[in-house]
Amino acid sequence: MINAILLNQSPNGSGDYLTLIILIILALLSPAIICITVGLFLSKKKPKTAKTLFIIAGVYLVVGIGLCSVPSF
Repeated sequence: MINAILLNQSPNGSGDYLTLIILIILALLSPAIICITVGLFLSKKKPKTAKTLFIIAGVYLVVGIGLCSVPSF
């Protein structure tokens, strides 16, 4: 049952892996999303801490998306 929901399988047995891919991408980028959210909440009280969290989130997004490893042609 959970496999059918997670993979959004069609009646003929072939799975649509779009849901699984979206969940994996969300899991990989969730630390950056959490850092941005916490930074937004702390931006009024502790601006230095919020700035640090934004920098960490930005670096995590660049590395997580894979822009650091893309060769320049």
